[in-house]
Amino acid sequence: MDEGVTDLGQDRPHSARMYDYYLGGKTNYAVDREAAEAVIQRFPAILTTARINRAFMHRAVRFLAAECGIRQFLDIGSGIPTAPNLHEVVQAVDARCRVAYVDTDPIVLAYADSLLTSSREGRTSYLEASVTDPEAVIEAVEEDGCLSLDEPVALTLHALLHFVPDDQDAYGVVERLLAALPSGSYLSLSHCTGDFAPESWQAITDLYTQKGTPAQVRSHAEVSRFFNHLGLVKPDLVVAHRWRPEPASGPSLVTDADASLYAGVAKKE
Repeated sequence: MDEGVTDLGQDRPHSARMYDYYLGGKTNYAVDREAAEAVIQRFPAILTTARINRAFMHRAVRFLAAECGIRQFLDIGSGIPTAPNLHEVVQAVDARCRVAYVDTDPIVLAYADSLLTSSREGRTSYLEASVTDPEAVIEAVEEDGCLSLDEPVALTLHALLHFVPDDQDAYGVVERLLAALPSGSYLSLSHCTGDFAPESWQAITDLYTQKGTPAQVRSHAEVSRFFNHLGLVKPDLVVAHRWRPEPASGPSLVTDADASLYAGVAKKE
């Protein structure tokens, strides 16, 4: 590889680009489409799962900005830009909102300009760090200065932690990230589950792992552990399409098995 040339990983599938494909995006390669189609064959509803997750993100961050007064957002595992992006949703509530996006996917870095179209009153920033190194994430946030860790922050971990298996200490990661945030901060989280279609999701996690992305779905009780010592807002931890549903917000008339995704928002007291 030439010095200074970014490796976009075009020779191997990447979970973010596969997710982009599920959403009907164009920022993916043949290797991603091939892996995604293999997942779709095992669980056709994965396309619905992806759309439900995206719709939950929109509702959750709008709720945090409009009803909880949060003006700072730390979005880890931001993925490939898909309009409307998180900062567009919250800055529509208050143009002064500030958003720090964190990801490690080189193609996200290549498309970072699309993430940085902040309102003039607010600010957005893109940081390169891995959720599996929470200290590096917090250090990057502090050095960047987009967010102030002296004021409440919404930590958003959407469709991310099922790519952090237990042997990478997923619970410890979330605890360390939250420990760096002040009282009045929030956690917004969504996580795939095998509770409703266990055989299909075992096949999916096996496929991701074989393609180089370790994955682990978790039960309702296991996802609930991420919210230990936090105050869940109503309706608590539920299947994502049941979290504060709004008209025309995501797929409708779907089953819990179609969604296969738990979601919740909680406050750090």
